[in-house]
Amino acid sequence: MLLASYELGHQPLSLAWPAAALEAAGFSPRVADLSVEAFPAAAVAAAAVVAISVPMHTALRLGVQTAEQVRRLNPDAHICLYGLYAVLNAGFLLQARDGGAPLADSVIGDEAEGPLVELVSSLVAGRMPLAIPGVIVSGSAAAPTAGARPLPTPARDQLPPLSRYARYVDGDGARLVGYVEATRGCLHTCRHCPLTPVYQGRLVVTPVATILADIRQQVQAGAGHITFGDPDFLNGPAHALRVARSLHAEFPGVTFDFTTKVEHILQNRRLFPEFRELGARFIISAFESTSDLVLERLHKGHTVADLDLAQSITAGAGLHIQPTWVPFTPWTTLDDYLGLLAWIAGRGLQAATPPVQLSIRLLVPPGSALLDQADTHDWLGPLDAANFVHTWRHPDPAMDALQTAVARSAEQAAASGLSSADAFAGIAALAYAQAGRPTPVLTPPGAAPAPPRITEDWFC
Repeated sequence: MLLASYELGHQPLSLAWPAAALEAAGFSPRVADLSVEAFPAAAVAAAAVVAISVPMHTALRLGVQTAEQVRRLNPDAHICLYGLYAVLNAGFLLQARDGGAPLADSVIGDEAEGPLVELVSSLVAGRMPLAIPGVIVSGSAAAPTAGARPLPTPARDQLPPLSRYARYVDGDGARLVGYVEATRGCLHTCRHCPLTPVYQGRLVVTPVATILADIRQQVQAGAGHITFGDPDFLNGPAHALRVARSLHAEFPGVTFDFTTKVEHILQNRRLFPEFRELGARFIISAFESTSDLVLERLHKGHTVADLDLAQSITAGAGLHIQPTWVPFTPWTTLDDYLGLLAWIAGRGLQAATPPVQLSIRLLVPPGSALLDQADTHDWLGPLDAANFVHTWRHPDPAMDALQTAVARSAEQAAASGLSSADAFAGIAALAYAQAGRPTPVLTPPGAAPAPPRITEDWFC
């Protein structure tokens, strides 16, 4: 049984690829996406192995609740948690609790498909999975590395239809969205990124034919837009261009979006007009901060000055950009936060800034590269293993109070359906009140249309 709990509003590839790998090995897995489906109690009760996908922090928190439910219902099942955040938190997940069973019997990190097949094969044969590359069990001396293996076309036939997931919206209406990944891992080692301790600068490329086969089945299922969910689509710009050209050649009416670093926008500026012609409509980019100090601490590889250049390059190609931010870090001052708001408003990006992005607080998971910084004694607290993060406090308590208030405001805005621009104004009022200053006029430009976007906001 393969379970997913939350994957940012898209049909979970983290179920489709392992299911395909297991089917190719002769197994008949069941799958369920608990973000849109009820917990499949009967199937879980009958399963010998239950594998739960946890590719991000939110998914891990929900996945642990799912594992507890599975353990109560089927105490004899082997529970495996797999994904980035599983391997980062393996120590806690594999630890026996109150003298009883652990949350997980095994953990798999990067490139989970091959290890998962080996794990299931071993268990079915009655062997203990003690030395399978990529599979971590209690008592393992170190996390073994699986390495990349050829991947089949994802098996999506058991997944809920695309109509159950997020839409792409623009001035012409809404479209169903497909989701693919052209690469895994990342060549870069940003200090706050969970990929860094797991992939350590490695990149795994998926063949164009496999990507196109997956796109083809999603278009046949109704997708009119494709999200490339790679951590960075332009880690391999030639590969990205081949994929985009192949997509457009077969499906000229299908649009797409992708995520890439600021420095890759600058390095590959000549490619963006062609990406627009091939169907790209917007780009997500981790701007993170408008403080050069914070950007250096995060090892982002760009400066504040580069942000305007990146926006100019994409706008010049007719592409919208959706920056993502980490506004609250141990090094962000109140003036920095006000500067971020002014930067966004000055460029008319309020409508392109989901309120949740203004509330993001730096996550420091176990194994984070941030733990090696010289100034950790100034801000770092103990590991809160049960919540999968190292605690930290801002040197200025007012910044922690502001983050709490902004998070509450963003949540209320989402619940009430407030527009991003109106939510931005409310958050700005909170921040300027915290600073004891009058709120300046921060309004979006005239009648500018809302930018194209996916209806489920991106965050980590």
